[in-house]
Amino acid sequence: MSSQYLIRKLKTREELSHLSKELRAEGKRIVLANGCFDLLHVGHIRYLQGAKELGDILIVGLNSDQSARILKGQSRPLFPQDERAEMLAALACVDYITIFPELTVENLILALKPDIQAKGTDYTEESVPEAAIVRSYGGRVAIVGDPKSHSSSDIILKLGFKAGGSALKQ
Repeated sequence: MSSQYLIRKLKTREELSHLSKELRAEGKRIVLANGCFDLLHVGHIRYLQGAKELGDILIVGLNSDQSARILKGQSRPLFPQDERAEMLAALACVDYITIFPELTVENLILALKPDIQAKGTDYTEESVPEAAIVRSYGGRVAIVGDPKSHSSSDIILKLGFKAGGSALKQ
């Protein structure tokens, strides 16, 4: 069963494209953050809070199950996209969420044209793959969050899981 937060915050790309135009016309600054958010941890929270501080509206692009599996491996994601979206929706800093099937966020950026594309500290402004697209329409890229000392992959390894999701025998 979906939470009230998810029902209110989860939007299609098309809905967010229209909403973004309306919000921008009201003078709102739109920030886009994206990721798999497979195993939500403090690094994700700091990244999303840092992204929200850059503007008025934070939209989170969430990798679909299929794209997360391709990016992270066959044993991922640990949680299905609807549950990952529900966890993100429960965060006060997240205004809207959309699930995207592509391996990159480029098409979502082109549809929403966020004022700011927020990326984590594992990037620099020069290394963000979508930077040229964001700059092409007058947007900017910002690096936010704490140093990349947290990762879902590292946490999964610490918990003793291997590919396929079964616990390692000790």
